[in-house]
Amino acid sequence: MRAADSLSGQAGIDPTGSTQGRKQTKRQARSPQASPQTTTQAPLAAMTTCVVPPKFPELSSSGLADAAALQPSVSAPLSAPSPVTLPVLPSNLPLERVPLPSHGGQVRAVMVHFPTAPQPYYDLSTGISPYPYPLRMPEVSVLARLPEEEEEADLQAAAAFAYGLTHPDMVVAGAGSQSLIALLPRLLPAQRVCLLGPTYSGHAQAWYLQGVPVQQVTDPSALEHAAEQPGTVCVVCNPNNPDGRLIASEWMHRLADRCAEHGSFLVVDEAFADFEQESIAPLLPHPALGVLRSFGKTYGLPGVRLGFLLANPERAAQARALLGSWSVGSLALAAGRQALRDTAWLHTARAQARAAHTRLTTLLDAAGLPHTGQVSLFTLVLHQLAPALWQHFCTYGLVTRIFAEQPGRLRVGLPASEAAWARLETALQAWTALHAGGAP
Repeated sequence: MRAADSLSGQAGIDPTGSTQGRKQTKRQARSPQASPQTTTQAPLAAMTTCVVPPKFPELSSSGLADAAALQPSVSAPLSAPSPVTLPVLPSNLPLERVPLPSHGGQVRAVMVHFPTAPQPYYDLSTGISPYPYPLRMPEVSVLARLPEEEEEADLQAAAAFAYGLTHPDMVVAGAGSQSLIALLPRLLPAQRVCLLGPTYSGHAQAWYLQGVPVQQVTDPSALEHAAEQPGTVCVVCNPNNPDGRLIASEWMHRLADRCAEHGSFLVVDEAFADFEQESIAPLLPHPALGVLRSFGKTYGLPGVRLGFLLANPERAAQARALLGSWSVGSLALAAGRQALRDTAWLHTARAQARAAHTRLTTLLDAAGLPHTGQVSLFTLVLHQLAPALWQHFCTYGLVTRIFAEQPGRLRVGLPASEAAWARLETALQAWTALHAGGAP
């Protein structure tokens, strides 16, 4: 079992051994052949260098991507995948050759390959909250002028309030957290980067595009060791995407201290943290810590394009200088200033997401699909036929998130309407019927 998978089964994981919170119910596969852990793995503490971006293959007529291309990146260098054995699909499951998406969303690009699927299409691929904030749109006159400095300062104050910071000078606002991930190589001098994975691929891409060596480890102790090498930027997504692993903030605190002691730096991507209430942001202004937060995922408004980098005042000022003037538009300013102070709405949305997550996992349990993760906004299905399940969902007009570089994994987000829930339940019932009688 990979370290990332073993960590995923418990809430509030401390890699030193302690746990907190609830345990996530997981169903085991019906047979040994159905477990995604049957792939050949390197030692957990092994590091792998990201040389080139992973290739996103096409599904073959068997409904599975090429075995080498589907091998997880933690097992070997991305340029030289290790072998993996995947089963042949049942002959009664018609599948077409379909290119795999490189990230969530892209609904139109995906569904063009499934012209007979029912409409409307439902996007379950992103992990974005299905409960959009009831935004009061600004007047057109606000959009007809440049943002004012006082509006930008008020957004920083709202974010500092929302994320538990003592001063708004520690807040950097950008056009989505992805834009701030791309900023990090310009902001942080790094000799190397070490990621705790498998995780969101955007971090590795941002660094190797700037020529910085990137390593990935699956064992938290290996990340601790990497932090002791001066000039290392350590990156942890907490909660993790896509497996929903949640690491206790106490361990993150110790890792930040270790980075400070050895001249390294810790970046914690808390894109999904608002609903989980496990954040290291209040530790700032720690000298060796930067925290990323997403607005669109929590408030269900990804099109607003708003995200935050939280850091000590000196580094935050450097980041704002690199971004330049007017890094956030007037619509994002209005949305952030409203929503980030609305604690009552956030409390209600958090409860709704947790209830919906329980509903989702109950449906997956009924379909006999093992899953893992503690994040309210999505769950990760672990099944050797995950690429076939992805295509099956597409034929029902449901777009989920398949991972070319992580075989046997399929991320499923929360439906946004009762119609979407009904479509998902129908698709799962059809999948169960298709695989009845001993099929994997």
